[in-house]
Amino acid sequence: MADVEVFQGQRPRLMGLAYRMLGSAAEAEDVVQDAYLRWSRADRVEVPAAWLTTVVTNLCLNRLSLARVRRESYAGPWLPEPVLTADGALGPLETVEQRESVSLGVLVLLERLSPAERAVFILREAFGHPHREIAEILGIGEDHSRQLHRRARAHVGEDGRRRDVDAGRHRRIVETFFGATLDGDVAALERLLAEDVVAVADGGGEASAARRPIAGRATVLRYLRGLGRRPEAARVTSRVAEVNGEPTVLFWVGDALSGVLSVQVEDGRVARVRIVLAPRKLAFVAAQLV
Repeated sequence: MADVEVFQGQRPRLMGLAYRMLGSAAEAEDVVQDAYLRWSRADRVEVPAAWLTTVVTNLCLNRLSLARVRRESYAGPWLPEPVLTADGALGPLETVEQRESVSLGVLVLLERLSPAERAVFILREAFGHPHREIAEILGIGEDHSRQLHRRARAHVGEDGRRRDVDAGRHRRIVETFFGATLDGDVAALERLLAEDVVAVADGGGEASAARRPIAGRATVLRYLRGLGRRPEAARVTSRVAEVNGEPTVLFWVGDALSGVLSVQVEDGRVARVRIVLAPRKLAFVAAQLV
């Protein structure tokens, strides 16, 4: 029974690690469950946290190559599965690095990395492991770990830079943005949108969504006006919750959770709009809400 308690104490952290590695809450749960089965069969483990971190990281590495193949044939833009994080579902989000590393924006950027680069970046940036420990987890040399980390930072680049946006201000911006979209308030949207704003919608081939990113203020404005004119817009209800560490809009058409909308704020304006509409990707959040 003690072993079960030890594992349960580690579960949120392991879930956070697997989710950052895979960008899928459902797959992360599968990995954590697989890790538990291995844990239950293992002999005495001297350092449970280190042992479990190694197991989960390597299970994720095994899945990443297949995930990349699936995403190459994905219908339209791919976004990670959103997760409600206020209750600690992905472990502690106490530091800027921990919070940023579960944001939809950073998770999209991590898709640029090789599996090994992604593992090193996450273990170092989100969990603060020294390169000596990372090298042991991945079975590589310490110098190689440093090299992978430098390469990962270069790939993520300026797009992954920290944005010091107050949570209260972020919440007000996302609320105003969503309300203006539903109301067709063009003047408000023009004030909110950055000149080089990009909007991305993930319908996964299951929900109606733009099949490619939409770039530029004028084009995004037309797109948002079209969304506000849809017949179902009059039946939308919404609320703001902490999703992936940021204030985010959850919206329903009738009783069904229909989408999750997040905005990335830079210099006080909306620089990125990300909308998850694929029903399969909303299932985890919907279950959290029950």
